[in-house]
Amino acid sequence: MQSSVKSMVRHWMQVCVSHPAARLLLVLWLAPAIAPAQTAVSESPVPLLTGNAGYFTKIQGGNVAIVPEINPVLLIPVGENWLVEARGEFEGDFERKNGNGSYGGQVQKELNYLQVDYIANPYLTITAGRFLTPFGIYNERLYPIWIRSLQDEPLIFPIGTGSSDGVMLRGGFPVSPKVNVNYAGYFSVLSTVNALDSDRTVGGRMGFFLPGPRIEAGVSWQKLLQEGRTNAFGFHFAWQPARLPLNLRSEYARSDLGSGYWIEAAYRLSQVPFWQWAMRRVEVAGRAQQLFAGHISQDDSEEYGLPDVNTRQADFGLNYFLKDGLKATASYGRQFSSDGNFNLWTIGIAYRFVVPLGRVGQQ
Repeated sequence: MQSSVKSMVRHWMQVCVSHPAARLLLVLWLAPAIAPAQTAVSESPVPLLTGNAGYFTKIQGGNVAIVPEINPVLLIPVGENWLVEARGEFEGDFERKNGNGSYGGQVQKELNYLQVDYIANPYLTITAGRFLTPFGIYNERLYPIWIRSLQDEPLIFPIGTGSSDGVMLRGGFPVSPKVNVNYAGYFSVLSTVNALDSDRTVGGRMGFFLPGPRIEAGVSWQKLLQEGRTNAFGFHFAWQPARLPLNLRSEYARSDLGSGYWIEAAYRLSQVPFWQWAMRRVEVAGRAQQLFAGHISQDDSEEYGLPDVNTRQADFGLNYFLKDGLKATASYGRQFSSDGNFNLWTIGIAYRFVVPLGRVGQQ
């Protein structure tokens, strides 16, 4: 009896080692047992109110708009394994009316996410609620105005992105000392509620990070489970060289609405040998992008915020970090399309804030 049990265990372990999918499930399941012991937490976490605010003047083809924006983020930790988080977006778009000096417009209000996270182990987090759709890298990592190097979103940003209502699994794990894998998979339900609107979709993203050269590359996929049941595909690349204060990022996306790419570089002038007191606070950025219009009507173009004709655009920006949490920004861009060519100017200021909503207590 004992020998038969041992042989069964040995056979099961061989299957786990030989099959890639079985290896992944085994790592996620046994992670709490094989993870290194964690030191005791000396302080209990408290809720945080954080986020960013900004005030921008944008000139597009001679039309001037005043765009104030605030994005509050609420983080509520519950125990050691649970986190409730939410982010709202309040953005004004005020233009001069009737040729006089007064400005008028609307304030757009959105709930970007409202989710509950359960940290099952170091390699797996389970999320339920409303979350940012994990397609590409811009939506989740670069969207906040404090983080952006250029304030205008890429032309292809609406493809595959936005918010989803449903369930998501995400995490990461090392496959070797030189390669780490990060992943996200989700299912979203159809919702027509004004503040919680979402499509019925399924999709995911997988990225491969090389710690040595500090390079990440990955792919995204999304399947629409309603209407035309279309697919969207994406590819992303990011590089932060160790010897240069440089961020190089790019994305490619394709769907029935269109396809295109953007390539962006942001360089901090901290290595310039003169005027160090000022240059270390300066960042220069540039972006080249192109969109190829797909099967999109004028109504869809307005709904999704995508051009309905082939469009090219080049941008150059300058950021000055006044202090930690406060930066001034300015940029110039030129857009080219069959609808006409025009300039895009942006100047403004962005502020990042963090406010603890309680006192830190010892455990």
